[in-house]
Amino acid sequence: MKAEDILVSIRNLSVSFATEAGQVRAVNDVSFDIRKGRTLALVGESGCGKSVTALSILRLIPRPPGRITAGQIMFGKADLLDVAENRMRAIRGNHIAMIFQEPMTSLNPVYTVGDQIVEVIRLHQNKKGQAGWDHAVEMLRMVGIADPAQRVREYAHQMSGGMRQRVMIAMALSCWPELLIADEPTTALDVTIQAQILELLRKLQQQKNMAVLLITHDLGVVAENADEVVVMYASRVVEKASVEAIFDEPLHPYTQGLLRSLPRLGRHAERLDAIGGSVPDPLHFPTGCKFHPRCPVGTDDKRCRTNEPELREVRPGRYAACWLAPGYETQSEHRSYE
Repeated sequence: MKAEDILVSIRNLSVSFATEAGQVRAVNDVSFDIRKGRTLALVGESGCGKSVTALSILRLIPRPPGRITAGQIMFGKADLLDVAENRMRAIRGNHIAMIFQEPMTSLNPVYTVGDQIVEVIRLHQNKKGQAGWDHAVEMLRMVGIADPAQRVREYAHQMSGGMRQRVMIAMALSCWPELLIADEPTTALDVTIQAQILELLRKLQQQKNMAVLLITHDLGVVAENADEVVVMYASRVVEKASVEAIFDEPLHPYTQGLLRSLPRLGRHAERLDAIGGSVPDPLHFPTGCKFHPRCPVGTDDKRCRTNEPELREVRPGRYAACWLAPGYETQSEHRSYE
């Protein structure tokens, strides 16, 4: 990967939250790159640290109780964890924007959707009055909302779930950011609307050569939309590769389990394979590899139970954090993700 192709580079990111029961390490030593104009999917079960990683990029971790304890998030030559808050406000929405999981909790119920889009435009593009309003109408038209001049004056509760999600996309894209973070953008939408929203995102990405960080647990969405995949489990990255490599030959037992659980045509009568056990309590992570209590291949291996594997390049462009992954220990340099 050429350095000039990288838009955002995350290195050794760690985030913790203070609770009454103690410190919870939500993200631990996470590293990956987001390339210009490409889609990177961040996948894993609920609670693995996907959304916390995304919020860290925009420095939106609530403090307290949250705290970014280590790492770098490089955007160009700037480390987003070190820039002043006024500069960070200029980056949010303008250069890096986010579509949140549930529009009804992100849209203000007492303002029209037009007012909310215009506020973003006014803040970052300095368009005021009729110019800002016209821009908001055009954004709603661009995301496929019929009669945008009327809809722009409506409130969130007057719209369907799919329309609210389109409003969120319009708001996020109103300044044409270089990176769009989409956190479960199709959650709670029916299948038809899901397909429309994802097709819309693909179309807009191609038009503007925008990078997308897609956060999801739906591997079907990943297969159709992603270029690269980062798999997280219990606060850490356990595998990273191109989408083709992940689906053709997953190397980590957790990734293999996720793919086995996918429904397939012709398997109506078969039960889906589920990963045994449950996600570990973040206050009491197991020793060694965090996946070993649920792992079908590593439960008897002492290394899996005592030593946590680092993310290591096992083949060109393929990274895994598993003692038993093919090629993990044959790398003469034992090169980790750098």
